[in-house]
Amino acid sequence: MMTVALFIPCYVNQFYPNAAKATLQLLQKLGVEVVYPPKQTCCGQPMANAGFEHLSQECNELFIENFSAFDYIVAPSASCVLHVKDHLASQKYPEQANAIRSKLYELAEFLTDVLKVEKLDASFPRKVGLHHSCHGLRGLYLSQMSELNAPPFSKPQRLLNMVKGLQQIELDRKDECCGFGGTFCVAEEAVSVKMGKDRVTDHTKNGAEFITSSDLSCLMHLEGILHRNKSTVKIIHIAEILNAEL
Repeated sequence: MMTVALFIPCYVNQFYPNAAKATLQLLQKLGVEVVYPPKQTCCGQPMANAGFEHLSQECNELFIENFSAFDYIVAPSASCVLHVKDHLASQKYPEQANAIRSKLYELAEFLTDVLKVEKLDASFPRKVGLHHSCHGLRGLYLSQMSELNAPPFSKPQRLLNMVKGLQQIELDRKDECCGFGGTFCVAEEAVSVKMGKDRVTDHTKNGAEFITSSDLSCLMHLEGILHRNKSTVKIIHIAEILNAEL
């Protein structure tokens, strides 16, 4: 049996632990042996995004020490997965770093490409809008980019279609950036807020009761705007929907 290490990014651990729990429970329902390495910490993305990637070497080495022994590594965060895939390097553990990059998966990607899930025992009778994060869309290629003249596909959307009662709403601009962008939302606050408001409007005017995504960083940004607007629309990580039993 394959052994899968669960990588939980720091902001998920601190602010959205239910997404982490749902990821664990979903994988276990699908017959996966899951291990949570307890000494894991931040993958180093915030430092790298701020221009200090050269100071994140200890994060890289700790990540390798925590995760190199497993068959696969799965995380409920396209953003952190992409960072590790693109930036994990170590003079101390070069071979292990290369191996980790090849066996690290975002959750929807793992369910689709490795487990090849065809059916889910989940129910979520709500109207849901799917937000494609930029890292998931253009970095991990979880879905086809709408600007390309190419056949459409969406791994998250395919999985959501397996959930009983769920109604996916149609968006006017289905893969537009939400404006979060890590430190971008601090450095360019006004632009970030305007982009977030546009994404919220697209979901709300098309009838969404929930907004979901593979990235809670994006959802956290949208949640702040929804809260300030006193909206009844809620955010929810895709793992929570795929694991839902309403």
